[in-house]
Amino acid sequence: MSVVSRMPVLTVPLIALALANPVAVSAQEWQPTQDEVLTTVHGSRLSDGPDIEGVITNRNDEMMQVTTREGQKLVVSFDNQTEIRASGGFLGMKNKKLGPDALYSGMPVDVETVHYGKGLIATKIKFKNDDLKMASIVHNGTAHQFAEHGSLIRKNAATADALRSRMGDIDKYNIKGTANVYFDSGKYALSAEGEQNLCAVAAEADAMENALLLVVGYTDSTGSYEVNQALSEKRAGRVVNYLQQACGWKPWRMMSPTGMATADPAADNSTAEGKAQNRRVAVNILVSKSLEGM
Repeated sequence: MSVVSRMPVLTVPLIALALANPVAVSAQEWQPTQDEVLTTVHGSRLSDGPDIEGVITNRNDEMMQVTTREGQKLVVSFDNQTEIRASGGFLGMKNKKLGPDALYSGMPVDVETVHYGKGLIATKIKFKNDDLKMASIVHNGTAHQFAEHGSLIRKNAATADALRSRMGDIDKYNIKGTANVYFDSGKYALSAEGEQNLCAVAAEADAMENALLLVVGYTDSTGSYEVNQALSEKRAGRVVNYLQQACGWKPWRMMSPTGMATADPAADNSTAEGKAQNRRVAVNILVSKSLEGM
């Protein structure tokens, strides 16, 4: 986590900060505890805050919880002075300034902050349009399911909450199965065998009550971190698209995908055979421990 030098003079309302359980706000309003209540600061010089790279795992109207890759959970407040921007080509937008409504749980973000006391204030929140698109699909798909099958979805509210979390604690779920699909070096196109395996694992998961799918992309050690991170995300995204579009898997039953670059290699990267095993996407079938047996 890097810290850049920023010493702005801001007038920002600081709100109560605390870590809450990672549940989706649309199902239950997220409220912090009273242990870290801060006051409004007018014209105070705020000190440097960290630049945070992570995933939104909770939010309400004035604050969000961001979970970093290392698992650290940070609560950050925002208001109308916070600059919120998306980059990329989704719907023709490029570096377009957006409002807080674009901040969905489960979306990867880069956040520039300042801090006052125990509180962090976001001065700029950035994310990719592709991530906005995916989060919007999941959010809107879940809302549609609430409207169409309200009583059924409410019965399984804990499942719907979990779907919006990209980095939920894996120990809260039982892994019922894992299928791997493999890729050529530097590519993210699916093979015919990979496509068949994806629909097979979707059918297997669909037979399990309350099952979710977690898709994680990986690469071998060839290339830079930046290249491999982008490639692992593209592989995960390609798998998610195929599962939903060709295999009929519902977006609201999909945990947000992630790319892990060269992390967690399945084999030794010093051999060609090992690299081939590491160029993969793992599709994990998960069932919440709290829902099993219900």
